[in-house]
Amino acid sequence: MPRTARDVVFVDGVRTPFGKAGPKGIYHETRADDLVVKCIRELLRRNPDLPPERIDEVAIAATTQIGDQGLTLGRTAGILAGLPTTVPGYSIDRMCAGAMTAVTTTSGSIAFGAYDVVVAGGVEHMGRHPMGEGVDPNPRFVSEKLVDQSALFMGMTAENLHDRYPHITKRRADEYAVRSQEKAAKAYADGKIQADLVPISVRRTNEEAMGSPQPGGRGEETGWGLATADEPMRPGTTLEQLANLKTPFRAHGRVTAGNAAGLNDGATASLLAAEDVARELGLPVKMRLVSYAFAGVEPEVMGVGPIPSTEKALAKAGLSIGDIGLFEVNEAFAVQVLALLDHYGIADDDPRVNQYGGAIAFGHPLASSGVRLMTQLARQFEEQPHVRYGLTTMCVGFGMGGTVIWENPHWEGK
Repeated sequence: MPRTARDVVFVDGVRTPFGKAGPKGIYHETRADDLVVKCIRELLRRNPDLPPERIDEVAIAATTQIGDQGLTLGRTAGILAGLPTTVPGYSIDRMCAGAMTAVTTTSGSIAFGAYDVVVAGGVEHMGRHPMGEGVDPNPRFVSEKLVDQSALFMGMTAENLHDRYPHITKRRADEYAVRSQEKAAKAYADGKIQADLVPISVRRTNEEAMGSPQPGGRGEETGWGLATADEPMRPGTTLEQLANLKTPFRAHGRVTAGNAAGLNDGATASLLAAEDVARELGLPVKMRLVSYAFAGVEPEVMGVGPIPSTEKALAKAGLSIGDIGLFEVNEAFAVQVLALLDHYGIADDDPRVNQYGGAIAFGHPLASSGVRLMTQLARQFEEQPHVRYGLTTMCVGFGMGGTVIWENPHWEGK
């Protein structure tokens, strides 16, 4: 039978508050898969008209797929969330773009007609599973000079990017970081973020309270708390404070903890559907998928990845950068955002870019972040019906970029 591609829509998206990785972080005693489960359950609670048995797939990404982030997470999290056992699931790894890839992969299947409704998201518990834990890079990468050794360390690739674009100075990166913190604080004050956060109950121990965990110990439980806001945010950050931070990746370097995202824990999940099915079930239509693209670049400068992926996605959509009214760019490092903006002649403080702030403030739990970008863009679309197109984009470890272009269903233009 002849097939016709169907329109794919973003129905809803939620996330946990993001935490700081490590013994003092809010999720130190919380399992990664439980964070995903809470997100899936929240999607079902927020969309009661969706029969759970109508979900055709659960795709969950994680960069480090071991321990409580392993065991085919999409399947196990779906069962733990109470979905019918008839709903299948699987796991995805594209490092930082894991959740983004979960969205694009399942969206392609919806457009093809294989699925009607899916759950797509990601999780990263960097406190339990640091990036690179348990991996064994092939020695040929370095011995045969396929890549420079710096390609294996994301902070060093950001320093390499500063070398490639010397006009992007440390001060300029710090200025961008301060604006990210300011915009995030304002977004919280205006209630723009909280509506899509899933409160998480967290267990606390006496070691966390003292800030001195014993090796191998879990500490004595002291009670429970409720995580309702992003832990990494530093409102009130000043340029003077950032100027004095250490540059851990290179002596006298330009990348610091202040102009980069930290090590974080958190999870995201989204509902995607064929537009006709969403209308049939009475589900909201928050964004309409236009195009997407992934691209590879030299691993040593992975931060430039969003430039070619955005060019590809725009070409596939028949659009130009001038057609894009809103940008959600993942802020793994300030320098990689600035490189993208410079490429397209966009000012550092352009109001279309990261209106609510970005990962420098909220945090970047690797594989989960793609859906955070989408959820924030969906909110902005709802508030700004004069904008027709927006994009979500991010750099990806080991030399890649990913971009997804969306259309605003609330657009009031002609």
